[in-house]
Amino acid sequence: MSDTNEPVERYLAAWNETRPDARQALVAEVFAEDATYTDPVVAVRGRDGLDATIAAVQGQFEGLRFSLGGPVDAHHDIARFTWHLGAASADPLVVGFDVVVIGDDGRISQVLGFLDRVPAGA
Repeated sequence: MSDTNEPVERYLAAWNETRPDARQALVAEVFAEDATYTDPVVAVRGRDGLDATIAAVQGQFEGLRFSLGGPVDAHHDIARFTWHLGAASADPLVVGFDVVVIGDDGRISQVLGFLDRVPAGA
């Protein structure tokens, strides 16, 4: 994989895009049509499910943004990375770890997510 950061950066951009039309366009650009997303809270298949999941998270954590929490580690078609969700100048409210599978076309076909830090009641 020549540039492992680029698909991950696009992935985080999709999670940060709050305008529905622009977010749906990014989801179509970033994810394969039948992509799967699984974390401890949700399991969805397809771009519509991914878009709905992203919108729900944005509603729950309004005004917060996702950022890369460290370097992307990758080999073959798999990348893993830590992400943060929070305000720009504060400690992250949520910390997670994702593993993504990237197809030959550069689109993500599978996401396996883990939540390392979640606030009580979230």
